[in-house]
Amino acid sequence: MRFRIYRYNPETDTKPYMQDYELAEIQPDMMLLDALEEIRAQDESLAFRRSCGEGVCGSDGMNINGRNGLACITPLASLKEPVALRPLPGRPVIRDLVVDLSQFYQQYRAVKPWLIREDPLPEVEFLQSPEERKQLDGLYECILCACCSTACPSWWWNPEKFRGPAALLWVNRFVADNRDQATEERLSELDDAYKLFRCHTIMNCADVCPKNLNPAEAISRLKHRMMKDSI
Repeated sequence: MRFRIYRYNPETDTKPYMQDYELAEIQPDMMLLDALEEIRAQDESLAFRRSCGEGVCGSDGMNINGRNGLACITPLASLKEPVALRPLPGRPVIRDLVVDLSQFYQQYRAVKPWLIREDPLPEVEFLQSPEERKQLDGLYECILCACCSTACPSWWWNPEKFRGPAALLWVNRFVADNRDQATEERLSELDDAYKLFRCHTIMNCADVCPKNLNPAEAISRLKHRMMKDSI
């Protein structure tokens, strides 16, 4: 199977280039991450991130044949040759398929992704009804792989101002949580021309999410909530 992989080492290369590799033996159940490990056995200079290998940690996000995804849960059998691998778009490249996600995590931290309470904390736990708990489905499963935000043109152009799909999905996760008491603060923080309303609902985020989440829908709910509260 043939591969074309983005290579760039800022310490030695003057510009990026695509390097061809080939694996002679492909097993039917191999994932892309397995192939990358075999390629790195041939060329130990190739750099990419990986950790759990099970689609949970989100560390091996990359652009696969033009679409963001996780290498560990992408079957080789689903890919056309040559398989073109590039770093997640719109981020500075540290080396090869490894990008700098500092901005992504800054936006995530900025939305205060934790429960905020004014009332005293319960002695044991917060109780929720099944209906209240169900409101969080499709929101809490985000693994912060950055596939969505790095597929979003609005975030490419405004990474310092637009919170991006992943961070806004997390805002809605806490707005929808009946245990959180900071809805007004969370929505007020987003009330400018960029942080929320720079989303133009082109749906790239939902298209590439490896967990089949829909950040665009979460963003629409936030917009609707803000408009409703302003009336």
